[in-house]
Amino acid sequence: MATVSYKDATRIYPGSDHPAVDRLNLDIQDGEFMVLVGPSGCGKSTSLRMLAGLEEVNEGRIFIGDRDVTDLPPKDRDIAMVFQNYALYPHMTVADNMGFALKMQNVPKAERQERVLKAAKLLGLEEYLTRKPKALSGGQRQRVAMGRAIVRQPHVFLMDEPLSNLDAKLRVSTRTQIAALQANLGVTTVYVTHDQVEAMTMGHRVAVMKDGLLQQVDAPMTLYDKPVNLFVAGFIGSPAMNLIKGQVVDGGVQIGDYVVPVAREILAKAPGEATLTLGIRPENFHVADAGIAVDVSVIEDLGADIYLYATLAGMAEADKLTAPQIVARLNARQGASQGRLRLGVDAAAVHVFSNESELRIS
Repeated sequence: MATVSYKDATRIYPGSDHPAVDRLNLDIQDGEFMVLVGPSGCGKSTSLRMLAGLEEVNEGRIFIGDRDVTDLPPKDRDIAMVFQNYALYPHMTVADNMGFALKMQNVPKAERQERVLKAAKLLGLEEYLTRKPKALSGGQRQRVAMGRAIVRQPHVFLMDEPLSNLDAKLRVSTRTQIAALQANLGVTTVYVTHDQVEAMTMGHRVAVMKDGLLQQVDAPMTLYDKPVNLFVAGFIGSPAMNLIKGQVVDGGVQIGDYVVPVAREILAKAPGEATLTLGIRPENFHVADAGIAVDVSVIEDLGADIYLYATLAGMAEADKLTAPQIVARLNARQGASQGRLRLGVDAAAVHVFSNESELRIS
């Protein structure tokens, strides 16, 4: 087992004047499941490939345990990588695919077979060992790719969007299998995804990236409850947090004709700012006599819950098309309907952000 450390690690692609990864500092603990998440182009896959030795590190260092691996070739880093496209040899059986790396390392045949069988038992692949990849489903092929990594007994697993080629139902079941497998093996794992639901459900900690910069790294619920800035607030959560700008007034922030209560000491943290952004999770709304006036355009009934999709009341129809949408998750028994209503806010759960710095000040 091993720790992983990025120390000011930077990658600048030839011909670019902007780093793909900019001075990344990240410490991953022994046995930890760390998820790198962010939108396309944020630098998460580049960060993983730098650790794997597939991308050059232009500045800074990368350590696996106490070893500086910055300039080592991939084969000397004691890592195993799982890609999104499986990369299985079509002419080999499942057993041969899983044991191929061991064969190249001249591991004795008996030991090879033992390690392949052990991994197959972990992954539920025993009955498929003699099949070729074309006879397997997408989920089974991904498990074979996982098995190929497991048999190598590496210090670090690297996974680059391994579920992106699976259908929605299979993604859910496979992500739980991967999380359970990692907990069973206890191997340090770095996992890249653009899907924040995957990140929240799988990672011990989650590192959120944007434009090559690390925004925040924390436990999933800490990211959800205490996002450090507007980007993390809007990215983590499904549906996303509602981010609504309002005027600073005595006693709070005014949105439409309603003042959301905000403590004076919080308002004092943004001196001189006439407007602030309030972050409100969909579940922190409720239908009330006093609250933010909205025009509800769509209601989704999911059984126990309903989702309201609305815009601030009083907007022109043309403006509603480009205005930020407000999403509220309510108990289906509240009986909300389309048209105008008021949404009360759980004031204790409101996040307040500076519009100048975009940082959370509450």
